[in-house]
Amino acid sequence: MTNLLAVLVLSCLLSLVLAVPVTDRNQTAVDKRWFNFGYGLGEKVRGVNLGGFLVLEPFINLSLFRQFPPEDTPVDEYHFCAKLGPDECSRQLQQHWSTWLSRDDFVQIKAAGLNHVRIPIGYWAFERKPDDPYVGGQLPYLEQALQWAREVGLKAWIDLHGAPGSQNGFDNSGLRDHYEWQSGDNLEMTKRVIKTLMDTYAAPQWNDVIVAIQAVNEPLGPIYNLDLIKEYYLESYSYLRNDLQSDIGFSIHDAFFDPPSWNGFMDYPDYTHVILDHHAYQVFSPGELSRSIDEHIATACDIGNQVKDTILWTVIGEWSAALTDCTEWLNGVYRGARYDGSYQSPFMGSCETRWDITTWSEQDKVDTRRYIEAQLDAYEQGQGWIFWCWKTENSIEWDFQRLLAAELIPQPLDSRVFINQCNY
Repeated sequence: MTNLLAVLVLSCLLSLVLAVPVTDRNQTAVDKRWFNFGYGLGEKVRGVNLGGFLVLEPFINLSLFRQFPPEDTPVDEYHFCAKLGPDECSRQLQQHWSTWLSRDDFVQIKAAGLNHVRIPIGYWAFERKPDDPYVGGQLPYLEQALQWAREVGLKAWIDLHGAPGSQNGFDNSGLRDHYEWQSGDNLEMTKRVIKTLMDTYAAPQWNDVIVAIQAVNEPLGPIYNLDLIKEYYLESYSYLRNDLQSDIGFSIHDAFFDPPSWNGFMDYPDYTHVILDHHAYQVFSPGELSRSIDEHIATACDIGNQVKDTILWTVIGEWSAALTDCTEWLNGVYRGARYDGSYQSPFMGSCETRWDITTWSEQDKVDTRRYIEAQLDAYEQGQGWIFWCWKTENSIEWDFQRLLAAELIPQPLDSRVFINQCNY
C-alpha cells in the first residue's frame, strides 16, 4: 500500500510538471536569491530601451550630429569624438548624459505600466584602445539611472551595445561599416570588458534592480563565426555563474537567427536564467516595407509562434511601431529612406507626412495601433518585450513617449481596440 501511494504521488507530481509549457518549466525550480523578477512564472517583461543615452545614435540624437557641416558630419560616436577631440567630446557628452534623462522619465515609465528598462552601454565606458577617440565617464550616469529605476520600482538590463571592432557594423555599435570584432585582439578585449562589467553590476548591492546582463547586442551572425559567438557566450556565462557565483539573468542575442534555432544551446538544467533576446523590425528591406498592414501583423504573430517553440526564456528586446523607414537618419547620417525611394529602393510611398503626428491620416493611426497591439500580443507569448526606445528628438514611430501621448500605445497595456489579431 505504501509503495502504491508513493507511485500515485509521484505520478501526480510528474503530471503537474509536464502540464507546464516547456519554456516555463525550464527554470522555475532554480534558486532565485538574486533574481527577483518572475521570469518563467507568468510575470511578463514590459519595458523600454534607454537608447541614445550612453551610446549615441544619429537618428535619436540629431542635434549633436547636426552641429557639423553636412559634408563633414560624423556617422557614429567614434567619429563624433574623433572630430571634436577628447576634451570637447567629453564636455558635450557630459552635458548630454546629465540632461537626456531625469528621474521624471523613470516615473513616467513606471506610470505607463512598464517594469523594465534596458540600458545600452559601449565597451569604451570600461576600457579603451590606445588609438580610440572615445571618452569615458559614463558610469556615474549609468548608476544614477539605476538608482532612479530602483526608487520607482523598475528592473534593469545592462546591455553591452558596442564591442571593439564593431560586432555588426551598425552606427549604434559606436563604429559604422566596420566588421573587425573577431579580428586581432578585439574578442579578447570584449571578454575583459564583459567581466569588468559583471564584476561591478552583478555584485549583490545591485541585485535588487539589475535582473540581467547582456553579453553583447546584435552580433551579426551571418557574417561572423557563430561558433566563436557561442564560445563567447559560454565563457561569459561561466564567469558570471562560477567565478562570481551570481545567479542574475544572462542575456544572449540570437545573432539574427530564428529563436527556435537556439534550442539545445545553454538549456536548463545545465544553464540557468539564460534569456534569449530577439529583435523584431520590419522596415530594413524593400520586401518588408512593401508588406500590407495585414502582412506586417501576420509576421509579428508568426514571431509569437516562434517564441512559443523556443526553449530558452525569450524576450523581444527591441521592437518599434515603425511601418516605414522614414525617420530621419534611421538608415544612417544623410541617408534617405527606402520607403520614398531615396535610399537603395524604388518609391513605395511618401515620407512627407510621417514626421509629424498631426499630419498622420486616421488610417495611419489605426494601422499603427493595430500593429502595436498585435506585437504586444505576439511577444507576450514568450517572456515579454522591451520597446526601442523611450524617447527620441523627433521620431514618432520609434518613440514610446510620443506614441503614448498620441494614444497609440494601449493604456493600460492589456487593453485592446483590436482583439486577438493573432488568434492565439
